[in-house]
Amino acid sequence: MTTESSPLLIVGTGAMACLFAARLSAANIPITMMGSWPEGLEALRQNGVTLVDPEGHEQAYPVQVTSNLAECSGITYALVLVKSWQTERAGNQLAVCLPSNGVALTLQNGMGNREILMRTLGAQRVALGATTAGAYMLGPGKVQVAGEGVISLSIHSQLKPLADMLGAAGFIVDTVVDASILLWGKLVINAAINPITALLKTPNGEILEKPTARALMASVAREAAAVAVAKGVSLPYPDPVVATESITRRTAKNLSSMLQDVLRGAPTEIDAINGAIVEMGEQMGVPTPLNRTLWALVKAFENDRIE
Repeated sequence: MTTESSPLLIVGTGAMACLFAARLSAANIPITMMGSWPEGLEALRQNGVTLVDPEGHEQAYPVQVTSNLAECSGITYALVLVKSWQTERAGNQLAVCLPSNGVALTLQNGMGNREILMRTLGAQRVALGATTAGAYMLGPGKVQVAGEGVISLSIHSQLKPLADMLGAAGFIVDTVVDASILLWGKLVINAAINPITALLKTPNGEILEKPTARALMASVAREAAAVAVAKGVSLPYPDPVVATESITRRTAKNLSSMLQDVLRGAPTEIDAINGAIVEMGEQMGVPTPLNRTLWALVKAFENDRIE
């Protein structure tokens, strides 16, 4: 399914990429999606991106689709919505097709994505953001809305046109001095929820119903928050346990992205979440035994499924 020339490139064809593509296309903003998942690309090419709202209503929206870097040349704005383990490849692709005045905005989970992109694109062509919006895949090119949320963008001199596009698509957009604080806030919560759901193969809310799992989640959140404090980060909430349990309750029926990856036998973002906390804990002299254990368990499970 094709449209007129696109001002915006979305790198990725997974849940969040499809969510953003659908919302932007619904606002009559032409979108090009670039990815490497053959089934996803074919479904998007044939039918557009299908968005399923919380009430179960479906609507398909047109997008351009490509795996050819030459077809992306000259597109000024890019949204990077791939998994963290795909970020380096995304950066190399954008280095070919993003112009010198272009901007790539990362809204990814985990730590280190901005730095990886900056290595190939330079600091001026990379912007950092964080979002609390949620979605999960129902099939190639088909995504279920899993929760509304805010998009927080760090100040960047060239980002206003992209922020305006996101606002026109119905997203709540907030510009902040430093989105890394919000990224840290999300990292602590993801570290406490995602690996536990992936290992127990349970929706988020069931953690609260299992006393041992709930206690583990709380301890992991405190441990991750201690690393943030040691690095001088002021988290965007006063109590990491209260914040984590609140998100768990609000997303009770959701399957975390890490659980979705495990269920389909795909690599997870455990390295960029709990693994990053372990690495930074070592640098700051903060013990992180629980994050290290969850990281090792998910890696073992992941390798067993993939190798």
